Amino acid sequence: MQYRTIAHAAVGAIGLGAMPLSIEHRPDERRAIATVHAALDAGVTLIDTADSYHWHAGEAGHNELLIARALARYGGDTSGVLVATKGGRGRPGDGSWTVDAAPARLKRAAEASAKRLGVDAIGLYQLHKPDPAVPWAESVGALRELLDAGTIRAAGISNVTTAQIRQAHRILGEGLASVQNRYSPAVRDSEPQLRLSTRLGLAFLPWSPLGGISRSSLDGPGGPASTTVTAFHRVAAGRGVSAQQVALAWLLARSPAVIPVPGASRPLSITDSARAAELTLSVRELELLEDALPG
Repeated sequence: MQYRTIAHAAVGAIGLGAMPLSIEHRPDERRAIATVHAALDAGVTLIDTADSYHWHAGEAGHNELLIARALARYGGDTSGVLVATKGGRGRPGDGSWTVDAAPARLKRAAEASAKRLGVDAIGLYQLHKPDPAVPWAESVGALRELLDAGTIRAAGISNVTTAQIRQAHRILGEGLASVQNRYSPAVRDSEPQLRLSTRLGLAFLPWSPLGGISRSSLDGPGGPASTTVTAFHRVAAGRGVSAQQVALAWLLARSPAVIPVPGASRPLSITDSARAAELTLSVRELELLEDALPG
């Protein structure tokens, strides 16, 4: 596993997006914990969670508690694992998502997340989404207060514009460590945010990084892989690897700031994704993929 940097901490270049372990159609706890353990075995040291990663009403923090149990039950060393969680969104239990990034709410949420994770300070705490009802500077100011209080060690922002990144950087300075936006072969609207993050020395954590790559039987219930063939599949066939690995390796090649956090609900899936950290695509392969991208 190659390593990249978040807030001066070295983490594996591929992280684990833990959301599928707690939302709709989640696996049972035994398989969920096995998935986390498989990630750790594969060298993954960044786990991405949130207090809103749950399915039913009244179970906020389900994913954070699950991650805490998985780490506690792991037989190896977890001292180098960075758990990144988020606050500012909610799920009422009907499948919808809400946004509440009021400063008082964020501070309470961070304190509750730290308690669920069993830590004195959260390694990376991310504002999940800008709240249109709250001035951006006020929400980011709550992160500044959490940093000053020692509740969190580093701050991140998610689903943001370049202007919001710049304003957060002015408020947080070196306390701002990461940007998490949607970015994948199919969705590249955040290219400006990626470039800005790279210039500012911020980690860029693409969520839903496999968009545009048909999911294989690794992520399904054991059924056949999709018959859809893209340039990513053709490169994968030539390398003898999965299309998912090629997509993640393509992301890693975009910038040294990129640390993808692919979701997984099965041990085999995250084990496969982690191998992308050792896959270096040739200039010719990158050109082929670039030529095939939409838009």
